[in-house]
Amino acid sequence: MSTDATDTVREKYAEAARRIAAGESAACGCGTSAASACCDPITANLYADDEAAAVPDTALRASLGCGNPTALARLEPGETVLDLGSGGGIDVILSARRVGPTGTVYGVDMTDEMLELAEINRQKAGVTNVKFLKGHIEQVPLPDNTVDVVISNCVINLSADKDRVLREAFRVLKPGGRFAVSDVVVRGEIPEEVRRSMELWVGCVAGALAEHDYRRKLEAAGFTDIDIETTRTYELEDARAFLATSGLNVDALAPLVTGRVTSAFLRARKPQNRSCCGPACCS
Repeated sequence: MSTDATDTVREKYAEAARRIAAGESAACGCGTSAASACCDPITANLYADDEAAAVPDTALRASLGCGNPTALARLEPGETVLDLGSGGGIDVILSARRVGPTGTVYGVDMTDEMLELAEINRQKAGVTNVKFLKGHIEQVPLPDNTVDVVISNCVINLSADKDRVLREAFRVLKPGGRFAVSDVVVRGEIPEEVRRSMELWVGCVAGALAEHDYRRKLEAAGFTDIDIETTRTYELEDARAFLATSGLNVDALAPLVTGRVTSAFLRARKPQNRSCCGPACCS
């Protein structure tokens, strides 16, 4: 990610963490909390009631994602899980409960304020099989072949170097390991005004890949068994909602975005036996 983009994303999420720590809601946009009154169509209503009840309120209010990868990933007891861009820790905490005391969950985030909030949430939740790490998803601070499952919730789209993120996910996975990520995926063309908007980049729309590009990048990183499942498609009123804070001409652009922005669950696997030895699949 470029320095400007990294700094913008970091400050946006740092501010969200500060607001939540102060007892407020995260700001509207893709940074809206699932529990706030702000009706962001991307981040709202992602977790079942029993999941919401299983985490601290501050973890739920810090949920800035677009899906529920912990539910869709089918985590098993004893597995080691990595959450790329773990934010306030909701998916880490839910994963920790699913893998149980014999499993381990790592959360990687670049924002000090989010890491502090996540650690507070971990302590409130009483989970001990968790470790939060400061780092970038383009350079994960873990050794090769470390984890069974990589999850992420609407974070990879924020990176300007998605190829590197996917190569890092492939690197840290054990042979046979699973990639199980919720992200925003686009279908068709998105207006250039939206693509250029940094506010919408931080808001999970402008940096989103087209489905065929996501599949191609996963293949280039070495993944197989790729599946992309649409979980939500955003229509006209949804488009108006997530464009509302962009400063763009909502009336003109919303019809051009309608139906082209989706939330999706992306599954892939690192092969058991790596037969290639090109730059995409060899350390």
